[in-house]
Amino acid sequence: MRCDPTKAEVWDRFWTEKMDLDVYPPITNIASEIAEIVPDVKGLKVIEIGAGTGRTSIELAHRGAYVTILDISEQSLELARRFADKVDTATRKRISYVLADALDPGLEPESYDILFHQGLLEHFRSPYPLLAANNRLLKPGGLIVVDVPQTFHIYTILKQAQILMGNWFAGWERQFTPSSLSRTLKVNGFIPVKGYGDWPRPSLAYRALRIIGKKLGINLPMFPKVSVDSIWTRMDEFLRRKRLFHWTVMSYGLIARKA
Repeated sequence: MRCDPTKAEVWDRFWTEKMDLDVYPPITNIASEIAEIVPDVKGLKVIEIGAGTGRTSIELAHRGAYVTILDISEQSLELARRFADKVDTATRKRISYVLADALDPGLEPESYDILFHQGLLEHFRSPYPLLAANNRLLKPGGLIVVDVPQTFHIYTILKQAQILMGNWFAGWERQFTPSSLSRTLKVNGFIPVKGYGDWPRPSLAYRALRIIGKKLGINLPMFPKVSVDSIWTRMDEFLRRKRLFHWTVMSYGLIARKA
C-alpha cells in the first residue's frame, strides 16, 4: 500500500494544499441533521473527530455548543482555525482544538453529548476500534453522527479505479451501504435514530473541470454562476429524504444513540 490513511503525514500533506481556503463544504449538512433531533445545542459538549476544515464544528459553536475539534493533523487544525477566524469572537471562544489520534484521544470518558465525524470511518481497515473509542467518549444516551461515502455512486467507481492504479491520495478507502453502516454501529453499542444523505453540489463533473482549469491557469468560480433549476432543487430536497434514495447518494450519514 502506497500510504496509510490513518497517519498524520498523509493528511498534513493533503491539507497543506488547501490553505487558501478553496475547499468545498461538506456534501451533507450535519449541523442541520443534528438540529432535527436536538433543536437546541446551546451549552452541549460536542466533539468532532477528524475535523478537516472544521466548518460543521464552527456552525455548531455558533449555535451555542461547546465544541472540541480533534485531528491527528496539525495542518487540519490550522485550516480549521483559519475558517474560525472568519466568525465572531463569541463563537471562537466556544471552540477548542486537540491534536491527537482518534483511537487514543486522551480525553475524559463519557464527557460529550454529541460526537460526529465526516469522511473518517472509511479510512480504517476495521471500523470497530474507532467506534469503540467514540463510544467511550460519549455520555450515556449521547448521539453519534457518522458520515461516509455510499457504495452505489459513481464516486465509488472512480475512487476504486484510482486505488487500483495506485493514484488515490490516501492510498486506500472503503465505503458503506446504508445497511452496512447501520449494522456496524449496532455492533458497537449504538441504536440508529435517523439516516440521511445527499448528492454533491456542484456536481463531480464541475469539480473536476475546476481542477483541470487550475492546472491550465483558468480560475473557475467554486460554484457555477448559472442558477440551478428550481424544480430540480425541490425534487432533490424531496428525494434525499426518502430511504430508498439513500442507496444512490454520494454521502450517507447515520445518527445513532449510545445504548
